[in-house]
Amino acid sequence: MNTVASTVAELHGERAPSPRASHAGMAHWLIVLVAVLVPFAAYFGTASSIVAIWQRSGTFAHGYVILPISLWLVWQRRAVLAQLPVRPCFPALVALILCGAGWLLGLLGDVSIVRQYAFALMIPLTVLVVAGVAIARAIAFPLAFILFGVPVGEGLIDPLIELTAGFTVDALRATGIPVLREGNNFSIPSGDWSVVEACSGLRYLISSFTLGCLYAYLTYRSTRRRVLFALVALLLPVVANGVRAYLIVMIGHTSNMTLAVGVDHLIYGWVFFGLVMLLLFWIGSFWREEGVAQATPAQVSGGSAAPVHLLLAAIGVVICIGVWPAYGRHLERGNVAPPPADLSDYQAGARSTVPFTEWQPAFAPASAMRQAFYQVDGTTVGLAVRYYRDGRPERLISSTNRLTQAHTAWHETGSALRDEAIGGQQLRLRETTIGGTEAHFVVWQWYWIGGTTTPGDYAGKLLQLRQKFMTGHDDGAVVMVFASYDEDPATARPALRAFLRAELAALDAALAANRRERR
Repeated sequence: MNTVASTVAELHGERAPSPRASHAGMAHWLIVLVAVLVPFAAYFGTASSIVAIWQRSGTFAHGYVILPISLWLVWQRRAVLAQLPVRPCFPALVALILCGAGWLLGLLGDVSIVRQYAFALMIPLTVLVVAGVAIARAIAFPLAFILFGVPVGEGLIDPLIELTAGFTVDALRATGIPVLREGNNFSIPSGDWSVVEACSGLRYLISSFTLGCLYAYLTYRSTRRRVLFALVALLLPVVANGVRAYLIVMIGHTSNMTLAVGVDHLIYGWVFFGLVMLLLFWIGSFWREEGVAQATPAQVSGGSAAPVHLLLAAIGVVICIGVWPAYGRHLERGNVAPPPADLSDYQAGARSTVPFTEWQPAFAPASAMRQAFYQVDGTTVGLAVRYYRDGRPERLISSTNRLTQAHTAWHETGSALRDEAIGGQQLRLRETTIGGTEAHFVVWQWYWIGGTTTPGDYAGKLLQLRQKFMTGHDDGAVVMVFASYDEDPATARPALRAFLRAELAALDAALAANRRERR
């Protein structure tokens, strides 16, 4: 039987693979497969955090199909992969080490997106290290497509909301409909509207870009056409979401607020988005290039490496990947049972008074908190402090921590950075105006981390990271002072300045006392 197979292969100008070569090929791919599973085992917690976000957020539910699609794309290339040599790329271990270091930085700074991207990048890098450059190049897109499974984009929600609200208001005014806008809320003669998180279009943007990249890979051969189509798929949903929001408002307006104000609001949006995507793919089909999936890479000279070389590469992967979680667990041991935080050391000099609002920031539960109202120069000023102790699952800086949240009586109407001279020191803070049914007020907010203040999330994360390296913990607090106003937010600032001039030093001392307990 083997003789017949050899004769047939020779008639086609090929040499039939020997049983030993077949077994070696199976050993090669078995080692590659086991090596690819190493990141999932070493970073199971990070992988679980990705799946948890897929489960709780419909925006990222597409992540469930990303890995199966990547595996299917690799399977489509199996004939090409069978012709390529499997040779380890040991220099790529350096990239794997850097990736692991990035994961550790994400762990110390509690930046989940950094940990998740580092984990996702380890998968294609592992293939590159063990299987080699030729294999990785042949399945470059399926490997890169895995990154679409990382739930990223929540930072775009606020800019997309602002963009959608502005587009809708401008379009309504261009139509001749008078609009009164306050932040992301606006009123027209027929009713009131609000652009909230669900209206940001983030789901459309992520879905469009993911499908667009996949369609471009399957439909085109040239890099230029693929990149151009992906860019169109990225920009089109932003414009389409603005048009969608405008059309929904117009449907509600012309129907006297009987249509597009409930569940049908969302249904119209997805139907419109589906039509836009169908139109995009239909237009893109006119420039279709056949044979993309069967394209054969340039021939690579030489055969596959011995299985022992692949085994050495796989061991290198285990070492380069496994050292970082082990070191991370070592650093976290000191935070298993941190001492309790306490803000009772803060004794306000100002006289306490009754609150002018029931508003509270929508932050995660803190290790210690204080919220009170004080009388300052005849004006009521509110103080809200949240102190977060390292070792707890709730974190100081998180995308879920907001001043307001949907479906409440309050909404943000504006935000900007300010510099204030308080007690001989320059304090940089974020000023946010909040509207509600009971009052409008100005909130001055900043983070206090290791004695340093900053209003920025990214700068705060860097401060926490520095403190983690220096002290082993990333304790910190968010401070908010707020006062009401009638029409002009500037009228609330003098009371806020007066309160901070009198209280900032005592407040900093109370926060520093909690920090000293960790030394």
